[in-house]
Amino acid sequence: MRFFLIDKITQWDAGSEARAVKNVTLSEDFFDDHFPRRPVMPGVLIIEGMAQLSGLLLEDSLKEKYDADAKAVLTVLERTKFRDMVRPGDTLTYHSEMVSLNKAGGKVTVTAYRDDKPVVTSGMTFGFKYVDDPQLDARRRELMEIWTADMDRPNEQ
Repeated sequence: MRFFLIDKITQWDAGSEARAVKNVTLSEDFFDDHFPRRPVMPGVLIIEGMAQLSGLLLEDSLKEKYDADAKAVLTVLERTKFRDMVRPGDTLTYHSEMVSLNKAGGKVTVTAYRDDKPVVTSGMTFGFKYVDDPQLDARRRELMEIWTADMDRPNEQ
């Protein structure tokens, strides 16, 4: 099963930072077991959403700075702190900020917020894996188009 834990990218500044949202709904499969009658989003899935946004940011930044295509692979979590639980009905906002980048990998600091309050904070280190897979590249482009579709449009009244 493939989890996409980003619903929409709301800010995208390659080489700098990105923001995205995840709406947490009771219909998500993981709530069946985590935990019956007291649903809580697993911390590992919050980390996964944070890593998905951060990896995409690093990949795009690598392309912009070095004109190289690679896939970011999470290798290290540092100083990760879980500050509160996430439940159905919550909206998470992920904010990823680049710390460093080179051809081998990159580092970010990333926070998941609920109502502007930090829920999870972490430093993440990624390595780059150079893969020649046009089908994977096409799928990534398709997802980015979906996630960023409304970013440049003015708010409609």
